[in-house]
Amino acid sequence: MLLGLHHVTAFAGDARTNLDFYTQVMGLRLIKRTVNFDDPGTYHFYFGDAEGTPGSILTFFPWPTAPPRRNGAGQAAGVSFSIPRNALDAWIDRLKRAGVGVVHRAYRFEQEFIEFSDPHGLKIELFASAPESDDPSILRLHSPTLCEAVEERTAEILRNTLGFSCVSREGDRTRFDLLSVRDQSANRLHTSSTLDILSMPGVERGRISSGVVHHIAWRVADEVEQLQWRAKLIDAGLRVTRVIDRQYFKSIYFREPGGVLFEIATDGPGFFVDEPELGVSLKLPPWLEPIRESIERRLPEI
Repeated sequence: MLLGLHHVTAFAGDARTNLDFYTQVMGLRLIKRTVNFDDPGTYHFYFGDAEGTPGSILTFFPWPTAPPRRNGAGQAAGVSFSIPRNALDAWIDRLKRAGVGVVHRAYRFEQEFIEFSDPHGLKIELFASAPESDDPSILRLHSPTLCEAVEERTAEILRNTLGFSCVSREGDRTRFDLLSVRDQSANRLHTSSTLDILSMPGVERGRISSGVVHHIAWRVADEVEQLQWRAKLIDAGLRVTRVIDRQYFKSIYFREPGGVLFEIATDGPGFFVDEPELGVSLKLPPWLEPIRESIERRLPEI
């Protein structure tokens, strides 16, 4: 069983700007400063709650020389978070003080939210969906949106293979949820199991760049379940990677029929595996330690 969202990964522009915005403006903790294991000359920043809880995590690959962005079909449309129901006004004030330009306020599926963009153009949504609190901080990820030219193919995989149910429709948007997860109220405090499809027939495919989501990751409890999912996805006709060691979790990747990259990631071993205090220093996996000096020379100063 999928346990809900694990993390979302996106591309940023300048590393320092990305780091400052998500720690100082968005109030997230830098839980890991490492590199893209597939391209070690690039940082990989992990942001989340104080403990690096799966379901709270947003990660970035800074890409200052990225080509022009084109939003379109086959992409995830930005990143959404859950905040306390009484926190919207506090966030609007906070964003204005930080110089964030345009903040839209709206409703979606009867939940109020605000929408704005980060310094590199990534759309961010803050949903007033969690219990009221004196602390307005971001609690977890909320509901990724898949932009699809052909909604039906993706919807079929969500329902028949991944275990989602269609729970609501609103205009050209359809909401899916993992009902088995939604019924576990304790789990919902930290992990969202909601996903939207935005139908965009005839729209040109998007182009990956800075300010664009790279992939959406879903949680499984352990490596045994992950292997079971890998076999199930292959049986469904999807092309799935081998299991890849990401140091803090194990991963498999596949693309849903519309083109959005999905990951299934284990909860463990977690972010404390290589440092007792999260986000303090540049951490490399054992197989990259022998070339640490070369990697550090290539990385920009932050």
